[in-house]
Amino acid sequence: MKKTFQTLICAAFTLASTIGCGHAQSSENKAAESSENLPKVYFYKEINSENLVKIYEALGREAKGKVAVKLSTGEPGGHNFLQPALIKDLVQKVNGTIVECNTAYGGKRGDTQSHLQAAKDHGFTAIAPVDIMDAEGETELPVTGGKHLKSDIVGKNYLNYDFTVVLSHFKGHAMGGFGGAIKNISIGIASSNGKRNIHSAGASTTSWGNPEQDDFLESMAEAAKAVIDHCGENILYISVANNLSVDCDCDPSPADPQMGDIGILASLDPVALDKACTDLVRSSKDHGKIHLIERIDSRHGMHTLDYAEQLGIGSQKYELVELD
Repeated sequence: MKKTFQTLICAAFTLASTIGCGHAQSSENKAAESSENLPKVYFYKEINSENLVKIYEALGREAKGKVAVKLSTGEPGGHNFLQPALIKDLVQKVNGTIVECNTAYGGKRGDTQSHLQAAKDHGFTAIAPVDIMDAEGETELPVTGGKHLKSDIVGKNYLNYDFTVVLSHFKGHAMGGFGGAIKNISIGIASSNGKRNIHSAGASTTSWGNPEQDDFLESMAEAAKAVIDHCGENILYISVANNLSVDCDCDPSPADPQMGDIGILASLDPVALDKACTDLVRSSKDHGKIHLIERIDSRHGMHTLDYAEQLGIGSQKYELVELD
């Protein structure tokens, strides 16, 4: 009887252990599956032209056909924009054309001739063709599921491209809190009228208006969705987090950066990419980060990502893959 009792105890212990192991394995499997399903954000700490090419290759999505490389050529007077020497190898590897649209605030990029001159003065025309996409007009991309915009008004020439490389300089922004991938494909690809349409939350193509801050941020996300829907899988996103001023490259007199450079990040998910950039700012040990964080939070900048995720264009959960 004693032996039988001991046998039952052992059997029960074995069963409990098996069940416990099963639960542990199940949890591990779910965690592994969850990790596999998360968008990957690749990261190099060292910023150089070689790593810029390597991080593009790590994405595993080849830029084919006629390739648009969307970046900011920088407002004259500013100096924080991505330098041609840094991006040259990547742009030429994809045989890309640098694309921009005219600004909606005047300045020295408000018309095509002045804009091309700025691109030349800043060294971009020496490394690749430059196309001011709304030089000959504009077209509309439909916005589905939005609250503010019915369409995103973009440069007409954007329809000439088969693939888009979104090459962003991550930094602060006076109105949006920060500028990254979503801002680059929303306001950046929009024509002058399209920029006003976004800034006014769909109210006007002739005036910036005075919308609620969240309405403006949501309009940026909606415009980005229109571009993403248009491109399908023919788009990828790379951001360089350097010269981390609280101000945008559209500012002719931006504040000097008060924190050090972070690195190069890339993803096939623009929401994950922008979130990773902001996360790395927040987790930095550099005390100077407080200024950029204040700029982001004072403009409610993270709401752009909340709404973009709601629209279904990306995830704020991601897996960071360090390549250094």
